[in-house]
Parts: sequence; structure tokens; C-alpha cells
Amino acid sequence: MQKFKTLRFGLLEYSEDDVLYFPKGIPGFDDHKRWLLLGDDDEGNPIKWLQSLEDSDVALPVMPPEFIIPKYDPQLCEGDIKDLKAPLNELCFFVVVAVPENAPWEATANVRAPIVINVAERLGKQVIGQREDYGIRHYIFDDTTRENIKNAFLEAQRASGKGGAP
Repeated sequence: MQKFKTLRFGLLEYSEDDVLYFPKGIPGFDDHKRWLLLGDDDEGNPIKWLQSLEDSDVALPVMPPEFIIPKYDPQLCEGDIKDLKAPLNELCFFVVVAVPENAPWEATANVRAPIVINVAERLGKQVIGQREDYGIRHYIFDDTTRENIKNAFLEAQRASGKGGAP
């Protein structure tokens, strides 16, 4: 087992069999080739983390896109499928999540450019899907849920004496 100290998760122990390899990195993190996918499936929380093994400070929140779009189909190009060395039905998809500070109800996911993983080969790539109706800032929550989260958040802020959102 190898050890890696991270900012977000503290000391991680992992084996090489746990490492996901991204030959071209991830856009914005081109030099980050080795990543770990972290998160407990038993807790029911869809949010996972891609932790870079190149930089202990870099961890990206990701989630399966089906939690946002039930019949998610980004329509990958043949070149991307070839790079991942597996047929489409053997690939695992994640979307990168962005949660604005002090406005969790505004959380979005990049459903246009999923992170795709060939689990058997431990090979990953972020791709740009061909579906133009999929956006890079797709709300995670529907309008009603967003409003409920916002109201609960602001009420908690008022109750704690911290005021409202900026």
C-alpha cells in the first residue's frame, strides 16, 4: 500500500490497482495523470471525489449524471471511445460538480463534458459530448428543490445570526 497526504481527506492509503490513469490529464489539470475516485457507495450520497495524486490540494467533486438526467446520453465520438479501449456500454460516466460558496442551491454540473472511465483498464478521459442541448452549467436540482434548499439555508443563516446570502 502507498500513502498520500491530501488537503481534503488527510492521509490516504491506496494500491496501484486503485489508480485511474488519464493519459492527457483533465482540462485545466493537464499534468495530473493519476487520480483516485473516492466516496462511499453505502452512504447513498451520489457525490464522489476525483483526488489528484500529482497535487494533494486538487480534488474534483463528481457524480453520476443519471442523478440529474435519468437517460443520460452525451453521444461520444468514435475517437473518444477508441481512446478509452472499451465499448460504450462498458464505460462509466461522471460529471464535474460546482457548488457556489454560500449558495448550494445553485449547484451545477458539466453534463456536456463528462469524465468517462474504463473501470476494467483503470483508464479515464474527460470528453466533450456531441449533444449540444447538454450544458456546462446544468442545475443539479429542479426549481422547486432549489427554492426549498435556498429557503432552508437562509433560515439557518438567520437562526444562527449570520444574516442572509450575499
